[in-house]
Amino acid sequence: MSTHSELPARSPRPQSGKGTQRGRADRNLLGGALFLAGLLAGTLPSVADRDSLLPELALPDPMTAPPRAVLLPVSDERIMAAISTLDDLGQDVLARTGIPGLAIAVVHGGRTVYARGFGKRAVGQQGHIDADTVFLLASLSKPVGATVVATQVDAGRVNWDSTVRDLLPSFGLGDPWISDHVTIGDLYAHRSGLPDHAGDDLEDIGFDRSTVLERFALLPKGTFRVDYAYTNFGITAAAEAVAVAAGTDWATLSETALYASLGMRSTSSRHADYMARDNRASSHVAAEDGYAVADQRQPDAQSPAGGVSSSARDMARWMAMVLGRGMAEGERVISEDALLPAMSAQTIRGSQVDVSARPGAYGFGFNVGTRPSGRVMLSHSGAFSLGASTSVAMVPDLDLGIVVLTNAPPTGAAEAITASFLDRAEIGMDSRDWLSAYAPIMATLSAPVGHLVGAEPPAVPVPAGPAENYVGTYDNPYFGPASVAAQAGSLVLRLGPENRELPLRHWDGDTFVVYPVTENQPAGSVSLVEFLEVSSEPAMAIRIEHLNDENLGIFRRLN
Repeated sequence: MSTHSELPARSPRPQSGKGTQRGRADRNLLGGALFLAGLLAGTLPSVADRDSLLPELALPDPMTAPPRAVLLPVSDERIMAAISTLDDLGQDVLARTGIPGLAIAVVHGGRTVYARGFGKRAVGQQGHIDADTVFLLASLSKPVGATVVATQVDAGRVNWDSTVRDLLPSFGLGDPWISDHVTIGDLYAHRSGLPDHAGDDLEDIGFDRSTVLERFALLPKGTFRVDYAYTNFGITAAAEAVAVAAGTDWATLSETALYASLGMRSTSSRHADYMARDNRASSHVAAEDGYAVADQRQPDAQSPAGGVSSSARDMARWMAMVLGRGMAEGERVISEDALLPAMSAQTIRGSQVDVSARPGAYGFGFNVGTRPSGRVMLSHSGAFSLGASTSVAMVPDLDLGIVVLTNAPPTGAAEAITASFLDRAEIGMDSRDWLSAYAPIMATLSAPVGHLVGAEPPAVPVPAGPAENYVGTYDNPYFGPASVAAQAGSLVLRLGPENRELPLRHWDGDTFVVYPVTENQPAGSVSLVEFLEVSSEPAMAIRIEHLNDENLGIFRRLN
């Protein structure tokens, strides 16, 4: 799961009930899990509190004011006062959520002005988190990767409107005209027509990047350049095309074109590098007594969209470059012409919930939103249900940015810290209890899925048929082969290129259940497996619930 996040300006969205199948749109939530995350919308203080701010309002001269004029000036003193609260804010959020650890960094005026770690790198171990501890970034990889693409735009190898098929001739989306015209920018703006989280289900059962991209043509599509749908592998396809243009692989390109230039020595787009770090924050999952080390998420297949690992200090260097419009420590790293499109609104991220609501937009890998003050904010969040949650928020008008990295599933901790800090920097106080607002939204991202979650098995189930009714080889155009085998007196379902096994537990008649645990099926998920009579021979098929989000989860028997 990867997310980008945004929180509504009114009440948070209610948490999905346990007895329902969580859809992909819910997994995309956030307030930019933010889409996880998107835009962090907020509310201003009460009328009484606002009265104390009125003397600061500086009404611009309509004849001379630039179009970006904002009515609420912010002094450096207020920003420094907000920074001085981060030690207490970090400790408070750590205590309230119980997560193992987090790190925070702030940049202002082109410099890192705050960088600190809180808590432990791994529960049950002695190592503590500091500013150089390396975390999984999850979907914060998207804006980072967009700046890698911008380096190649600068180099003249690609443009944001370069067509993907010119670089990857085998790439296709099913429709010949769209396949010929979809661009790097279309995929980075999530406007290609691919369905939400396209290809994540293939990754969940073990398929590699090339196989996922090859099967895009089989997916149902939305309207090209109209529908917004968040896709990890759509961005990955665009990045793969850029790497081909550069004559190397994506991880190497990221390192040589960006990380080395910015001195990001602890940053990598290879999972093996993350696992080899001595100062590494292990990923964690919820356990009965808190959290337990997991280290199960291996995101190399979608590395450009979710596979970067980095430290708070390294991410501060990156934020300073973004806020500097491509400048870092007085040196030009990326031209503003190449970088600006990524940070500019390219597509609307969905209909407004109310006429008074601020619309949310997406650039090329960045959420582009508007704070209550009227200032533009660049943001993104990232989340793995298998143990990471991150958030970045930057306000170019203030030359101010904050990043928060955590080593636990999404709880709202990262987004609450970024939102509280920006409130304090702009208006001198929190506009709400951000952790309480984000927590129920984020809880849905790690909640078990499947319509039988929490359901009791039938008291008197219809008996299953003999094992030979079910044992055999099955096939699916999108998911590939599957098999059902008898093993130690019971049945087992095998899926994916590695034949990953899921024991089948009888439910009722010709229906069984399995208990998958993947990035998109958190622990406790239940998937109904139905053996169906069909008219063709052999007269049997399987419908697998957790693979059926796009109605592609039916496997037909071969023998």
